[in-house]
Amino acid sequence: MTKNLRLTLRVDTDSEHALGVGKVRLMELIDESGSISKAGKAMGMSYRRAWLLVDDLNQRFATPLVETQRGGGGGGGAALSETGRDVVKLYRRMEKACLKANGEAMEEMAGLMKGRRRKASPVSR
Repeated sequence: MTKNLRLTLRVDTDSEHALGVGKVRLMELIDESGSISKAGKAMGMSYRRAWLLVDDLNQRFATPLVETQRGGGGGGGAALSETGRDVVKLYRRMEKACLKANGEAMEEMAGLMKGRRRKASPVSR
């Protein structure tokens, strides 16, 4: 794959953005840190923004993807549910398949970008 281009996957439902690379990364960071706040901070977003994204995810799927525990003396926390882990795995599997299927086309596209030496393209032959 080239450094100039990247291919991202977005899964939409009913013309609304349901799941993309940002939400998946947020879920991965929640799984690693056990905290919505820490995950959001790692991505450069406020707790409120991270919470709204988690809430959106939890509303779109049949069961919640992120389970939360309220703060207090012992502190709160968050973790991915089994469904949440399944969604992340499926998304990453789909993403990998897309990259594999489009690697050659991505290389061709990169060759057509500014600043790149142009090679003869099989598309134009």
